[in-house]
Amino acid sequence: MLCVSIFILIFVLKTQYLLIMGTPFIYGRIADESNFTNRKKEVELLKRNFSGLVNTIIISPRRWGKTSLVNRVAQQLLKEDRSIRICQVDIFNCRTEEEFYLAYATAVLKANHSAWDDFTATVRKYLGRLLPTVTFSDTAQTCELSFGLDFKENKMTFDEVLNLPQALSKDSGRKMIVCIDEFQNINEYDDPLAFQRKLRSHWQKHTDVCYCLYGSKRHMLLDIFHNYNMPFYKFGEILFLEKISKEDWIEFIGRKFSETGKEIREELCGLIADRMKNHPYYTQQLSQQVWFRTETVVSTEIVDEAFNDIVGQLSLLFANVIDTLTPRQINFLLAVVDGSTNFSSKEVLTKYQLGTSANIKNLKKATTEKDLIDILPGNRIVLQDPVFEYWLKHIYRIR
Repeated sequence: MLCVSIFILIFVLKTQYLLIMGTPFIYGRIADESNFTNRKKEVELLKRNFSGLVNTIIISPRRWGKTSLVNRVAQQLLKEDRSIRICQVDIFNCRTEEEFYLAYATAVLKANHSAWDDFTATVRKYLGRLLPTVTFSDTAQTCELSFGLDFKENKMTFDEVLNLPQALSKDSGRKMIVCIDEFQNINEYDDPLAFQRKLRSHWQKHTDVCYCLYGSKRHMLLDIFHNYNMPFYKFGEILFLEKISKEDWIEFIGRKFSETGKEIREELCGLIADRMKNHPYYTQQLSQQVWFRTETVVSTEIVDEAFNDIVGQLSLLFANVIDTLTPRQINFLLAVVDGSTNFSSKEVLTKYQLGTSANIKNLKKATTEKDLIDILPGNRIVLQDPVFEYWLKHIYRIR
């Protein structure tokens, strides 16, 4: 009877855990705490750089976990060192310089002050010349900042905003780490080169602040930070984020299934990672779909069914992508999928109808800018999206 009671208690606790936590696999949003997968080397490097105020640029393909990595390090540092302030700002929706300044200043101020009175007093002290207005929402418990000056007529008056982290850090005696997501969006502003020069001229003088810059457009970030002619060249250490290893995925997937009372063999954990080529977002998604379909024990059939369902769900999206491409761009992608390397060879040009070798440079550029391929070290070209790659090879080509 006691054993039965214990079994029932364990079952109830597990059920409550699932109701509270939901699926044990997270994708499409920040992975924190136990949902964060490995990245031990990157975490230690970033912690060391933040503690030493070393500017860091994180570059990787889309959906590889850059934001989750930065958030993980930020959480750890805030627990370990109370003298550090961490500001995280996402400029995805900032389409102008003025919108950048507002988002930037608001995030910096919120990182330093949680109280309404302190926030308002600091705005007046450091940004008073900009005629700032602060509004507070009782329902959302948030502060909103706006400037009274006309940006177009007073562009040079926003230097105070760019120097705000250094001014606050110097006066408080606390170090600050400013993390800016979707940093490549500054290329959409009216005069992006002039704006980059302005940012660098201010930020390189800050002695109590470091900057972590990253985003989802790898090729644009490479141009900003890896191009000798650009203002941000050599601004900081560049961290090229790599995929999480298959071994780490096997351990992570197996542990998550075990923690929720479901069984999965090691080889099937590896199959999930292989199917998605260790892509962080997709490996989590496939793991989740397998978990949903499993009552007690995972089978190969369940993995296949879950994978095919994901492919089916994305087929319309992929078909729309194809509609935006020229025939030669499509053929170039098929050549990449087939593992071709020497694209300028007569054999490849003829087989895939790519025209002359002079076209290859333009094809690479066009598909890179559309975030379809990545050019890895050694000039190796791969498709960014493993599901799109599978769809091209096994569904589109057959059609």
